[in-house]
Amino acid sequence: MSLSALRAADAPLPRFEGLVEQWDAAGQPGPGTEPAGLVLICDHASNVLPLDWPVLGGDLGLSAEARESHAAWDIGALGLARGLAARLAPVAGGAVLVSAPLSRLAYDLNRAPDHPAAMPAKSEIHEIPGNKGLTPADRLARTEAICLPFHATLGTEIARLVARGRRPALIAVHSFTPVYFGMKRAVEFGVIHDDDQTLTHAVIEAAKGCGLDTRLNEPYSAAGDVTHTIRLHAVPMRLPNTMLEIRNDLIADAPAQAAMAERLAPVLAAALTATGAV
Repeated sequence: MSLSALRAADAPLPRFEGLVEQWDAAGQPGPGTEPAGLVLICDHASNVLPLDWPVLGGDLGLSAEARESHAAWDIGALGLARGLAARLAPVAGGAVLVSAPLSRLAYDLNRAPDHPAAMPAKSEIHEIPGNKGLTPADRLARTEAICLPFHATLGTEIARLVARGRRPALIAVHSFTPVYFGMKRAVEFGVIHDDDQTLTHAVIEAAKGCGLDTRLNEPYSAAGDVTHTIRLHAVPMRLPNTMLEIRNDLIADAPAQAAMAERLAPVLAAALTATGAV
């Protein structure tokens, strides 16, 4: 190990907190005077790696291709989440977005610390050299530096809204690759539930006629542990919640993300209103 790596290993661990953005009741960036009724979550928002922290994996030994691939992040999800926040804030009396600052390959924030996919040695076809042979101490370091600060941020934002008398709806925004292990996926828009199915089924109903191949619990479901963040933050307080999955070839650039937000916002607004979630 180099001298710089040794120094980094001896240094106190950083705290990679969630990144918070807010929109007021008019849909403008910034906090409103009243508590927001909607929290959007984008826990696979970034492909940034902890390059200055070898103790947290550094560059993970990733190829440039792997770093830009869906394995490293949910392509287009952050731009879509921002577009939805701005469009849904007037419906919900404001919106909050909490997003991840680092790649899910350093730590997948939508997985529990003991889950094999939290720090995977392989993601689909991509080898992750920096995640091979991790010790319990390695896993603990990433949990303390990446996982706990993000979920503390998200939990704090939710608790502040609840304390001010608002029980926000939680919507997790994800994207998925159109080809997985060589198999093409026809689904374009997936809506996934955990224990509370109410908002999810309302979204499925409202999505009829939206022009997207919309399916319940596809391409993933809670059986695959993909609802960890919702389960952690929405279920204990019985907050309305759902998880969205959009095929990433449909939101590959900023114009496509804006167009998808324009398409999905009325669907989500109808579902939120119909269920009394906002």
